[in-house]
Amino acid sequence: MPTTPATAANSSSNGTAPSIMLELVDENGTTIGTAEKLAAHQAPGQLHRAFSVFLFDEEGRLLLQRRALGKYHSPGVWSNTCCGHPYPGEAPFAAAARRVHEELGVSPSLLAEAGTVRYNHPDPASGLVEQEYNHLFVGMVQAPLRPDPAEVEETAFVTARELTERHAADPFSAWFMTVLDAARPAIKELTGETGGW
Repeated sequence: MPTTPATAANSSSNGTAPSIMLELVDENGTTIGTAEKLAAHQAPGQLHRAFSVFLFDEEGRLLLQRRALGKYHSPGVWSNTCCGHPYPGEAPFAAAARRVHEELGVSPSLLAEAGTVRYNHPDPASGLVEQEYNHLFVGMVQAPLRPDPAEVEETAFVTARELTERHAADPFSAWFMTVLDAARPAIKELTGETGGW
């Protein structure tokens, strides 16, 4: 992983796992402080910066991932291509590209900003709360995937119709439909009117 001031501040040189810090924000998305990742997600949750990525293949199919079973938050459920949190001081665009590479082993192409959405989604299974000011990104994936099994249980490319069927049959993350709906205008611009998105 490239070292930047943001990533250097969140790495450990003594072999111990560092605390992952998140950027706390106000309702306008202005940074107001930091908090440890798990603490920020404990009820009632602290509003923090996040990102969600939607990548499509050349056929206009959305890349979904099923989150690894070992993840502490929403394990084993389907969700968008990639989501996560920028380190304090890290640009959301850079964080999105970094995490796509870390989780899926590819670099997105034509990655573009697709707006923001603010939400509050409790996760009944874990008791954790997603209080997020989420930066949305859409783009393409044009290389073979190399998912990290610690992050990703499986992947699937789906059409809009296949997504509707899968969403009715399988568990998805609590935030999935919120971020998908917020990103739809940019998704339609990327995939065209005939894609069904």
